Amino acid sequence: MAHLSVKARLVLALSVILLAAFVVTSVVNYRVSRDAVREELLTTGLPLTRDTIHSELRGELMRPLFVASLMGSDTFLRDWALDGEHDEELVRKYLNEIKNRYGFFTSFFVSEKTKKYYYFGGTLKTVSRMDLRDAWYYGFVGRGVDVDLNVDANQAAGGALTLFINHRVEDYRGYLLGVTGVGLDLTEFAGIIQGFQNKYHRRILLVDEFGTVQLGPDTEQMAQANIRSMPGISSVARKVLALRGEPANFEYTGPDGTVLLAARYLEDIGWTLLVEQDEASALAAARDNLVRTLVVGVAAWLVILGLSVVTVNHFQRRLMHMAVTDQLTGAANRWEFEGRFGQAEARHGRHGTPFSIILLDLDHFKGVNDNLGHLEGDRVLVGIARLVRGIIRPGDLLARWGGDEFLVLAEGGLDEVRAMAERIRAAVAGACFAQKEGCQPVTVSCGVAEYRQGETLDALTRRADQAAYSAKEQGRDRVVASA
Repeated sequence: MAHLSVKARLVLALSVILLAAFVVTSVVNYRVSRDAVREELLTTGLPLTRDTIHSELRGELMRPLFVASLMGSDTFLRDWALDGEHDEELVRKYLNEIKNRYGFFTSFFVSEKTKKYYYFGGTLKTVSRMDLRDAWYYGFVGRGVDVDLNVDANQAAGGALTLFINHRVEDYRGYLLGVTGVGLDLTEFAGIIQGFQNKYHRRILLVDEFGTVQLGPDTEQMAQANIRSMPGISSVARKVLALRGEPANFEYTGPDGTVLLAARYLEDIGWTLLVEQDEASALAAARDNLVRTLVVGVAAWLVILGLSVVTVNHFQRRLMHMAVTDQLTGAANRWEFEGRFGQAEARHGRHGTPFSIILLDLDHFKGVNDNLGHLEGDRVLVGIARLVRGIIRPGDLLARWGGDEFLVLAEGGLDEVRAMAERIRAAVAGACFAQKEGCQPVTVSCGVAEYRQGETLDALTRRADQAAYSAKEQGRDRVVASA
């Protein structure tokens, strides 16, 4: 960085500071937004969705649960079973009436005494411990609960997956008579879960006490998948299934990143409701905002950087101009003249290019200041500088050397530059600079000296000054060349 100019280092430092500020601010804002989104999801978003879905699911299951409860305490069903299950047509009609009246997929009654499975079409089969398809019955009876839900193949409907609502049937003394209930079309319930998922943009599952997925948007998962063996969620499955009472929040690392999970045990049906939110999708808005902020920030950085470069260049040019320019007349100052003299000297040394200087000394300038005032005197100096710049060539240089002295550095030999000095003298003599109390004539005495090999600037200007002094002694308003 040491080889860079001050301007380049300033611009580079400014650009780095601005860019770093934009990036740091954007990243900090993203992290704050990310933490706020996570906090909102865990404390409000997911729990609210979970409780809302719980309420809506209860509403969907309220009627079948209520009907199953009525069937479990129906005196006709109990009396028919206690009477020896005579006339199977009676129970078939009863179950068919339940199915049709409430629009269920199926209705059934399994007798504890005869193990016969009755449904709306008649007698389906006799349940047996040896038949794995009948494990649901013995599991339900063995748990001693009044009501249970399970997803299973409906043998009466060609093995279609069905959501069964099972209810215990007891006699008047509390002894088991069997299990009755209704079945709901699982595809309809899968559509309900899918509707919840589309509405809330979150994955929704209901699992039984063993972790088996009973309800979800994917019918192929139901009664097949188990959260204990699912990638990611298996790490928190034990805690989720042990949940009772108050709902809880969890998080785990899934195949696509962190997943936030809100769980609630549904005591009335013995299942656990899971509502999952992929953190990456939840933070998509925050990431998009980060990208937009960075894009806008970079664009602003480029604009500010461009404006900074323009501003720095502008003021650098002004400073450079001020550093080499006489502020009153606009002519070059001594520092600039010395630099240009060095360049001319180098060209002379390499190529033998001749150059000369003209020293212009205003005649009786003190009288102008004394008689007309310094303001008019300044106007005269400005006017002369403007006039001389209009006469010399573009490659020549006019510099203010002293109070009322100017120097012209011009390429060319003594005769050529002496002719230029004569044009300047004549132009000054014929011009009107001071306007106060009429036009006051101004003249200059010019001394011309050509550079000699190895001569210093002081020596060259001394010779030009001597020539100008000689011009004054000869009556002023004239040009004298140094020998």
